[in-house]
Amino acid sequence: MLSWPSPNSLWLSQIARIVPQNPVVEDVACDVAIAGGGFTGLWSAYYLKRADPSLRIAIFEAKYCGYGASGRNGGWASALFASSKRKVAKRYGRQAAIDLFRELAASVDEIGKVTQSEGIGADFYKGGTITVARNQSQLERLSDEMALEREFGFGPEDFRMLETLEIQRRIGIPDAIGAAYTPNCARLHPAKLVRGLHSLLMAQGVEIHESSLVSRIEPHRLEVNGRKVSAGVVVDALEGYRSAMDAKARKTVPIYSLMIATEPLPDAVMAQVGLGEYETFADERRLIIYGQRSADNRIVFGGRGAPYHFGSGVRAEYDSDERVFAGLEETLKGLFPALASSRITHSWGGPLGVPRDFFSSVSFDEATQMAFAGGYVGDGVTMTNLAGRILSDLVTGRRTELTRLCIVNHPVRRWEREPLRFAGINAGLRVASKCDQAEAAGRPSPWYSGSLLAMVGQ
Repeated sequence: MLSWPSPNSLWLSQIARIVPQNPVVEDVACDVAIAGGGFTGLWSAYYLKRADPSLRIAIFEAKYCGYGASGRNGGWASALFASSKRKVAKRYGRQAAIDLFRELAASVDEIGKVTQSEGIGADFYKGGTITVARNQSQLERLSDEMALEREFGFGPEDFRMLETLEIQRRIGIPDAIGAAYTPNCARLHPAKLVRGLHSLLMAQGVEIHESSLVSRIEPHRLEVNGRKVSAGVVVDALEGYRSAMDAKARKTVPIYSLMIATEPLPDAVMAQVGLGEYETFADERRLIIYGQRSADNRIVFGGRGAPYHFGSGVRAEYDSDERVFAGLEETLKGLFPALASSRITHSWGGPLGVPRDFFSSVSFDEATQMAFAGGYVGDGVTMTNLAGRILSDLVTGRRTELTRLCIVNHPVRRWEREPLRFAGINAGLRVASKCDQAEAAGRPSPWYSGSLLAMVGQ
């Protein structure tokens, strides 16, 4: 049996060695065929099976469940969405924005309930998120975010500014000049969650075919390992790896996010770092960073900065970039001086699925019986759970509050053709980085563009 090499993800290194099972070697027939064995595919199968246990559901994964972003992400089950409340409201109305963000917050709790009820040991702990401001520009953005929350009726129980003493007590970033806190985020171990869902679904009779590459998606049909899969419903859950099947589709592009993890930290160091409630953390820079305190007392930390590769390229060698890893270590130890001598033990990365308008979507075409979910822009741990529940309702013909959310059947705008895509995305990353550098030095960044391409860094 072929065993794919594991990326150097901390998460994947902490679970039992995965040997892909049940590759497709002959034609398959099923009721629902799901392309992609990450969180979207697994959650969709979980809720479909609950809605109709008689369904014959089959998942097809090119490598193994959890090989992609589901086994490599930052472990944030957050209520974040790539587009702001104001942008959602501009497109769909104020109430639609409120409903979406309320449902995302509820979805964080839903993940916790499932892990508990199904006995999945995923290190789920809802400690919230602390977002720090380290210069005046960042503080202004944090204040604007506070005002936006209140504008949409979200109170201090959802988002609040922290007083100086509370900042000092909760997180060991000495140059923080402000911070905000939201309880709507949980830290978890993504590889334990994805493999736990895999085992659960197998026990429930869902067919999971690993080492099974999907090369074509059509109504009622997939092509997998050169074989034909026929199905009543077909679900596209490929996310960051969609371009590997069809780079010309331009539905989403793969943007790489990279991560590092420290060695397990002694109690004396953790006391200086803080995060006593296992809060996730970030700051208000434009080029996103994100971190968590793991169950074994490591700091797991990631961020953007890796380049977009021409033609939406997705290759294993792109998962590693020593320049970006070095920058992440420097940034992490700049945030937390207590980590100055701490050793970095793991470094890894992987692609995210990014739509042109930074707006995740879930769709179902009743005429063709084809479904799609994706475009999470790195905020997929919670969004995939919500997407799985929505897809279950859509496929089984139920009309619910979830199917009325504005992300349902949101039209997907395609990205520009190359070389415009390559030039624009990478220019946006560079501009975001230069703006952060200017703001850190106390200078404004008036050249920062608000265009979508520049927003790749946010």
